[in-house]
Amino acid sequence: MVEEKLVKELEEYAKKEKVPIIQKESLNYLNNYIEVKNVKSVLEIGTAIGYSAICMALSNPNLKITTIERDEKRYLEAVKNIKKFKLENRIKLIFKDALEVSLEEKFDLIFIDAAKAQNINFFTHFEKNLNKNGTIITDNIFFHGFTYMNLEDIESRNVRAIARKIRKYIEFLEQNENYETEIKKIGDGISVTRRKDGYEDR
Repeated sequence: MVEEKLVKELEEYAKKEKVPIIQKESLNYLNNYIEVKNVKSVLEIGTAIGYSAICMALSNPNLKITTIERDEKRYLEAVKNIKKFKLENRIKLIFKDALEVSLEEKFDLIFIDAAKAQNINFFTHFEKNLNKNGTIITDNIFFHGFTYMNLEDIESRNVRAIARKIRKYIEFLEQNENYETEIKKIGDGISVTRRKDGYEDR
């Protein structure tokens, strides 16, 4: 199948160029969630080369995706890839820092997969764009196992700082009275955050 061959090429490119893409297990969960919950619209924070947006779109012909990327090289690669799959009419790309983007529309699902240290900021910036029964899914909660390590055992100062920020994000989710969150041991760890009954952002 042509699509499968093209997806394989994307995976090979990502590996060669060291572009982080969503793990297969997490992608399968995401696609299944979209189908089961009848998700029609997705906002993705962190396009990279367009891999996850393309795979989500391929899994569901009714899905519309808006995806944001700030890195120019990756954005241009994503534009090229989305054209290759002929998905321009279902995937809208925005080239900008996500925290500088202001959107009016609402989405059934917000998928956060960008700079891990900014997760809280992404959440609070875009929660107004979440539909009443919507979900926010965040990838790389385990951060290759570093999140739950003793921080003093992490040699890299940068990695230590990101692990600390992810811990703060988990704490932020768990203490947020308007949402309920599940941390799932899927791929590199994902958090699934849903509005509590009766709460809608004003």
